[in-house]
Amino acid sequence: MSISPPPTNEPRAAEPAVPARLRLAHRQLQHYPERASRYWYLGIVVLVTIVLYYQLYVQYAVSTAIIADYHMSFLYFVYISVAANAVGAFASLVAGLADRWGRANIVVYGLLVVGLLTTFALPHAPGKTSYLIGYCAVALVEGMILVATPALIRDFSPQLGRASAMGYWTMGPIIGSLVVTAVTSRTYGGGTSWQDEIRFAGISGLVLFVIALFGLRELAPALRDQIMVSLRDRALVEARAKGMDTDVALHGQWRQMMRLDVIGSAVAISLYLLLYYAAVGNFVLYFATTFGYSAQRANALLNWYWGANALSLVLAGLLSDRLRVRKPFMLAGALGSIGFTLAFTLHATRPDTGYYTFALIVAGIGVTSGIAYSPWMASFTETVERHNPAATATGLAIWGWIVRITVALSAAFVPLVVHSVTPLIEHGTEVERASVQAAPALAVTRAHPKIFAELDAYGPGKVPPALLAEAEKEVGAADLRTVQKAAPQLKILREHGAEVQKASAENPGQWQTWWWVCLGGQVLFLPFVFVMTGRWRPRDARRDLQDHEEAVRRQVEAMHGTTEESRTA
Repeated sequence: MSISPPPTNEPRAAEPAVPARLRLAHRQLQHYPERASRYWYLGIVVLVTIVLYYQLYVQYAVSTAIIADYHMSFLYFVYISVAANAVGAFASLVAGLADRWGRANIVVYGLLVVGLLTTFALPHAPGKTSYLIGYCAVALVEGMILVATPALIRDFSPQLGRASAMGYWTMGPIIGSLVVTAVTSRTYGGGTSWQDEIRFAGISGLVLFVIALFGLRELAPALRDQIMVSLRDRALVEARAKGMDTDVALHGQWRQMMRLDVIGSAVAISLYLLLYYAAVGNFVLYFATTFGYSAQRANALLNWYWGANALSLVLAGLLSDRLRVRKPFMLAGALGSIGFTLAFTLHATRPDTGYYTFALIVAGIGVTSGIAYSPWMASFTETVERHNPAATATGLAIWGWIVRITVALSAAFVPLVVHSVTPLIEHGTEVERASVQAAPALAVTRAHPKIFAELDAYGPGKVPPALLAEAEKEVGAADLRTVQKAAPQLKILREHGAEVQKASAENPGQWQTWWWVCLGGQVLFLPFVFVMTGRWRPRDARRDLQDHEEAVRRQVEAMHGTTEESRTA
């Protein structure tokens, strides 16, 4: 929304000069930036979010190779994600100090650390333990940046443009996921290894670090610690900043955030996003084990989700800002996603469900969850501002901690609820391959079950000659050699065949149980829409804006009158 600042008779002061040696650390702006500069800073923050999630999610696209190279069990790989999210959760709390430290340096130097880890440490990890430690280090820094980036978005976005700005920021994980699938689908499996794929992500982060190092700034505490409804407030915000004690504004900020509308809303959105977490970490696995999709086909299906979600996040944010309301979008989006998730859950056990049926359903989930989420992010920051605008990063730290803890717990519980997935991942492929290779031998053993039961009672090379001669006479020399050649495959089938067969039968129902849990999380989100700040009707919101602008006009006029009196005195 384009609103010009009120006219003022005083020339705008230039930014104070900063010594060259301090320029890369001192990033504070003493005046609210003009439109082009503001969009530049917002653009960098959005790019940071995209690249960060590209670096974080790329391991899932090459997970089978990582598991194989390090001889991990599937559960070990799952608990890498659990540990990383737990570390990231507590890093988010530490990043609450961004209200005192500033946001930009956390983002800039965090990019450097994550870039170095993903370019050099993770691809060269000598074992699975060192890989676990390296990935947790990435998550540690990511948890801090998760708080600092939306805080910067809030600082540079007046409330009238907040939802659209948050929509662009929220596209970070979505476009990050799209980048992962786009890059790996074009490069992985040819002349590149999983280490190369992680290295590509790391290099992209280092390139962006250089851009952010020289190009990213943030508002001085006295500016960002105020509520800015529209750009018309700029002159008043800057005038107030001159006499503002930021230490006083930050006093007791953690206690001020211990409110139902802050903590309850953060818990509610974390539960609402359970299906999104599953889409990131488990959809490829689900469609592969339940419907037999290849990784490429499952990722192509996911692109319907990501594309629809990215588009709706921005459009819902723009419309929310235009109508100046958040709650109707949150409620409508949540109800819509509940409907589509219910359809998805009911189709989870139907083997005849077609690809395009799933594509329509997941696109619907993407659209409706986007309608709910970007207005929610705007409303959450406005709810925090209602208690204390100086404590924005503190409120976002609480949100970041709750989100990461929820992701960690959901990652831990998925293999417990869907326990059939472990044998399918660890032995499903080799059992399927063995079944094909040993098909002629299986036909022979099934035709002569008694004699082969007797043979199986002895170990290799220990069958009595008389029994071997009897088997050759009954089965035939050629068929017996066929069975003997297939001995390794038959051993795999004996050891894991029944387990894999049982898991295949149970797998769809167990996944459906988890989808019911995700649906329950969306339902629990609904009541907390009503506790957040903001109006339901656009006309009420317009009236509030008119009242606010009139109050700002009077204060600016009073401020100018006081200035003129002091000059003539």
